[in-house]
Amino acid sequence: MSETMEQAGAGPTERLLRAELGDRVLAVSAPHGDLAIEIRPEALLPAARLLKEHPELDYCFLMDIAAIDYLGQDPRFAVIYNFYSLRHGHRVRIRVRVPEDAPVLDSLYPLWPAADWFEREAWDLMGVQFRGHPRLVRILTHPEFVGHALRKDYPSAERHRLSRTYDLFLEERAGAPPAD
Repeated sequence: MSETMEQAGAGPTERLLRAELGDRVLAVSAPHGDLAIEIRPEALLPAARLLKEHPELDYCFLMDIAAIDYLGQDPRFAVIYNFYSLRHGHRVRIRVRVPEDAPVLDSLYPLWPAADWFEREAWDLMGVQFRGHPRLVRILTHPEFVGHALRKDYPSAERHRLSRTYDLFLEERAGAPPAD
């Protein structure tokens, strides 16, 4: 059963996000006791900064980023961010919906370098783009792959033949400084 935070009593995460973001907070719930907050796309970076930097919150750990395809709904895609505060022992799930015609969000890489591969995965498999990501490239499909394989409208029988052999590890290191 889903319980709203108003029923449970607003904690510091909800209180501070509402104070900072105002009407850009769209919904707050606590299904199974886990705090979940839906925000507008333009509020993602300010919300993330607050979650990480405010001493009452201190969400130092970006646990995961996942994208969901709601084919037939508008907005079509949801991107879910799971954060954890080691100091305070609490977690929050931030949900952001983006439309099919512009599935773009700000990258959280500048705040949490761990966002790097999570955002690459969401781009590769769902087509969600992350503005400001340093190297948004495919990581689970090959570089010649066309489309985004986990979208619900992707043709399951589609096959893509490679025109050459790729060594992804060498290509990944190509832009990196030489090792000592």
